[in-house]
Amino acid sequence: MDFYTIKDYKTSDAKDYEKNEWDKGHVAPAADFNCNKEMLYKTFSYLNCTLQHEKLNRVHWRLLEDYERLLAYTEGPVYVEVRVFFDKNPRRVGTGAAIPTAFLKTIKTKKQLVKFYFKNEPPSKPTFADYQVK
Repeated sequence: MDFYTIKDYKTSDAKDYEKNEWDKGHVAPAADFNCNKEMLYKTFSYLNCTLQHEKLNRVHWRLLEDYERLLAYTEGPVYVEVRVFFDKNPRRVGTGAAIPTAFLKTIKTKKQLVKFYFKNEPPSKPTFADYQVK
């Protein structure tokens, strides 16, 4: 599916991701809403997208999403919050979209509460678990 904009909301768009190191990072993972075509389609709104470094998005962030699904399977409901951080004067891509500085993902189940903090750059640690914070 292709990402789409929503009228009256200013978001990034396709041009912001051309020929650079930034992926269209889903905030809420598309795979978690693959119940039907309508639910999946909603995850492809640019409202659910952030400029995320390709190496973070394609490895650690993706594997953390897999872990969330494993928790849902083994522990029941999983509640996830993603906070996206920007500098006061953020870096921008050539088309003007602001690049987030970092992401904080909080995952809560009946048995645990864990948080992971990632700078928006290529990961320097071996696994997503190395980014767990208190």
